[in-house]
Amino acid sequence: MGNVANRNQIYINGAWVDSESTELIEVFNPSTEELLGTIVSGTPGDVDRAVEAAVAAFPAWSALPGAERGAYLKKTQELLMARLPELAALVSQDLGSPDWMAQRVQIGLPMTNLGIFADLAANFSFDDEEIGNSLIVREPVGVVGAITPWNYPLHQIVLKVGGALAAGCTVVLKASVEAPFISYALADIFDEIGLPAGVFNLVSGRGSVIGEAISSHPDIDMISFTGSNGAGKRVSIVAAETVKKVSLELGGKSAMIILDDADFQTAVADGVAKCMGNTGQTCSALTRMLVPHDRIDEATAIAKAVAEQFTIGAPDEEGVRMGPLVSGGQREIVESYIEKGVAEGATLVLDGREHGRETGHYVGATVFSNVDENMTIAQEEIFGPVLCVIPYDSVDDAIKIANDSHYGLAGSVWTSDVQKGLDVARQVRTGTYGINWYAFDPCSPFGGYKQSGVGRENGHEGIEEYCEAKSVLLPMGVTLDEA
Repeated sequence: MGNVANRNQIYINGAWVDSESTELIEVFNPSTEELLGTIVSGTPGDVDRAVEAAVAAFPAWSALPGAERGAYLKKTQELLMARLPELAALVSQDLGSPDWMAQRVQIGLPMTNLGIFADLAANFSFDDEEIGNSLIVREPVGVVGAITPWNYPLHQIVLKVGGALAAGCTVVLKASVEAPFISYALADIFDEIGLPAGVFNLVSGRGSVIGEAISSHPDIDMISFTGSNGAGKRVSIVAAETVKKVSLELGGKSAMIILDDADFQTAVADGVAKCMGNTGQTCSALTRMLVPHDRIDEATAIAKAVAEQFTIGAPDEEGVRMGPLVSGGQREIVESYIEKGVAEGATLVLDGREHGRETGHYVGATVFSNVDENMTIAQEEIFGPVLCVIPYDSVDDAIKIANDSHYGLAGSVWTSDVQKGLDVARQVRTGTYGINWYAFDPCSPFGGYKQSGVGRENGHEGIEEYCEAKSVLLPMGVTLDEA
C-alpha cells in the first residue's frame, strides 16, 4: 500500500491554494507504519482567508431554494457512489479499516446521509409555521466552523457539512490530521460538481492552531465539533469570547443492560460486536455490558468466545474483522487502560495485547469480567476494543449503574418483554437507545446527554441545528394568507 499522495494545499474560495505555511504534517499507515503522505500545517491567516470566502458566499447560497442546495448534495452522493472502491481504499490506508467496513460504513453511511440531507433540504419547513400573530421562520445561522475527528472521517464531515449546506450555511472545515485524505477527496468532488466558490472551504492543520483560530474567529457564527471531551471543553471556552453557537458531540461510556429474560447468546454476541466495531474507536460503542450477578460467568464465557472471533489484521487480509488502532499513541492509551484494569482487580478474560503482530498499531479484542462500576475502565472512555462485563443485582441497580457516568450518549437493553425494555429506555439518560439491538439510524437525531455533548446531528434535527428561529410579528388580526 504505498504513498497515497501529498496534499500540501488548502481549499479556499473554490480553488486549491498554497497555505501561508510551508510546515508539513506526516501521515502514516497504521497497519504498516509506512509514510502515506503529507498535509500542510495551516495558519490562523489561512483561516482568515477561508472565513472571508465563506462570509462572501453566504448571501447567495442562503438565498437559494432548499431544493437547489439539495441538488448539489445529491450530485456529491452520486460521485461518492461512483468512486466507492477507490474512496474505501483511501480510508483503509488512512485509518486501517478493513476493506468491507470501509465500503459499507466509512463511505456507505455518509453516502446515505448525503441523500437524506438532499431530500430534507428540498422539503424542510423553513417558514410555514404560524403561532398567534407571529410567522416563525428558520434562517441559516451563517458561517459554520466544523471540526471533525479521525474515527469516521468522512461520516463525521458529512453530518456537519451536509446539514449546514442543506440549511443554507457556508462552511470552514478543519478535518483530522490523523486520517485527513478523505476530506481532500470530498473537496475535490465539491470542486468537480461546481459547488459555488466559498460555500465549502478546507484548512488543514493542528487543533491547537487551526481549531483555536476557527473557534475564536469573530466572523464564524457557529462551531460544530466532534472529538474528545477535553478538546470540546476548550472549544466552548474559546467560542464563548465571541458568543457563538456551539454544538458538541463528545465521548461516551455506553452501557447495554441484559435482563434475565433475554436470549443471552444473542444479546452478548451483539454486545461484543457493538463494542469491537471500528476497533472500539466509536463514541457510541457499548463498552459496558451489565448482566445479572448470578449469570456473570455465563455471559463472560459467551463474550470471550465471541470476541475471539474478531480477527485483527491489515485491511486487505482475508477474514479480518478489526484493523489497527489509528496511531501508536492511541495504542499506548488503550494498553495503559488494560494495565489499569488488571491493577484495580478486574478479571482479564481475553488480553488483546497478545496478538503476535510486530508491525502496526494493533490491540485485539479484550474482555474484562467482574468489573466494579467505580473502576477506571468502567468510568473512562478507552476508545479501543475493551469490553467491561459488570454484574448487577436488580433492574433498578442496572439502571443506576448505567446512569453512573459523566457520559450519556448511547445504550441498549435486551429483554423478551418490549414494554419492559421501553420502561428501561425511558430511565437511562442517553441521547440514543436501543431495545434488543443498537445501530446508528441515519434518519434520526444523534447526540448526547451530560458530558456527551450539546445539540443534535442527523436527520431533520441535523438541519435545524444550523438554523436560527426568528419570530416575525404580523399586524394584529392579519393572517399570513391575508398579508
